Amino acid sequence: MPQQHVCSCRRWAAFRRVRRLRFARLHRYQGACAAVLGVSGKVNASNYDQLVWDGFLATWQLPPTPSGANGKGRKTILIVSISVAASLFLPCIYVLVWHRQKLRFFLCKKTSSSIQENIEALISSYGSLAPKRYKYSEVTKITSCINNKLGEGGYGVVFKGMLDDSRLVAVKFLHDSKGDGEEFVNEVMSIGRTSHINIVSLFGFCLEGSKRALIYEYMPNGSLDKYIYSDNPKEVLGWDRLYTIAIGIARGLEYLHHSCNTRIVHFDIKPQNILLDQNFQPKIADFGLAKLCHTKESKLSMTGARGTPGFIAPEVHSRTFGVVSTKSDVYSYGMMLLEMVGGRKNVKSFAQVSSEKYFPHWIYDHFGQNDGLLACEGTPEKEEIAKKMALVGMWCIQILPLHRPTITKVLEMFDRGLDELDMPPRQNFSQTFEDPTYNFNAENMSTSSGTKTQR
Repeated sequence: MPQQHVCSCRRWAAFRRVRRLRFARLHRYQGACAAVLGVSGKVNASNYDQLVWDGFLATWQLPPTPSGANGKGRKTILIVSISVAASLFLPCIYVLVWHRQKLRFFLCKKTSSSIQENIEALISSYGSLAPKRYKYSEVTKITSCINNKLGEGGYGVVFKGMLDDSRLVAVKFLHDSKGDGEEFVNEVMSIGRTSHINIVSLFGFCLEGSKRALIYEYMPNGSLDKYIYSDNPKEVLGWDRLYTIAIGIARGLEYLHHSCNTRIVHFDIKPQNILLDQNFQPKIADFGLAKLCHTKESKLSMTGARGTPGFIAPEVHSRTFGVVSTKSDVYSYGMMLLEMVGGRKNVKSFAQVSSEKYFPHWIYDHFGQNDGLLACEGTPEKEEIAKKMALVGMWCIQILPLHRPTITKVLEMFDRGLDELDMPPRQNFSQTFEDPTYNFNAENMSTSSGTKTQR
């Protein structure tokens, strides 16, 4: 055999062995073969000779991944993604919240500083007319030298104190102070500028944040209530002095309503807020509920009732009865007059007879019987004083403000004789709007209240 042919046979044998080895491995994965294609078409993958001579094209498909493993991988990717997002998002939130709180603190501080500057500018604008301003430490020092509590109300507690010049004062510490202080300063400045013999003098004030105090002149005889509610009120004061006190209070109110630069409505006229000096001169005190009125008509826009039960005017409770004005103080003054006459509160809770519970009705009943006032036993002069005070008081407590006299008219009524005063109509809330004589257009009544009808 020629040498060239022998070499070709050896090469072919070697090639056959290599192909068998490779296709033996291919046979293991024939299950993974999607298709085996030859030149002549589809052939058997195990027919190696045919595949070698015919050629083939194999399309591979990877074995399917188990579903559990694929879901676990997705969960892992999701957890990692959320963790990365949270690690980036949470610091952003922290930075935003921190900056927001810092910005809020800065704005609040700036606003508080601005309000404080406005208050200081407001106080400075009054110049020498402003009452003296005290530090809170100075106020506590004024009262610490005399540890004497004079009284306590819903808006503060009052202590007796002494100034450096040895003047005795009454210091009222206000609690539950609300607002930014501007309204407090306006009222303090307005009261501080008042100057009347029947208005208590304001010596100074304190305003440090929410700490507020008022320093008034000291009244040695205390308040009016301890005299008129005593067992023998007329023996302590006497009818003449009671009459003088009633007129003095009216003059103080007239000053507040008509003579001040800014009209003041007190809203809490009652015996407890009438102080008596060493000569029993009355002085109106406690302006904690007072409102400033800048309009000429003296009408106030106000939300909610204020005052002491038994002395609050109907229109302060409900605007159905009319507008809130200086005549709201006239109503309170009238109720106080009746208490001064009767020596008792206008509502007597433990009265045995129902008609005696409401003192104004009791006065109407006794006037109608012409038997005088049982509380006024004595000389005819004293009885005339009591009757005049009672009549003026009943005109002041008319349900509708238009039917009440102004405080100036009240003083005119005191100057007239008893026979010149007419008996006011008896008050009945249920009939107020049904009776044709009670109408809101009663301007003639409001201007001539208490004057005897000319016949």
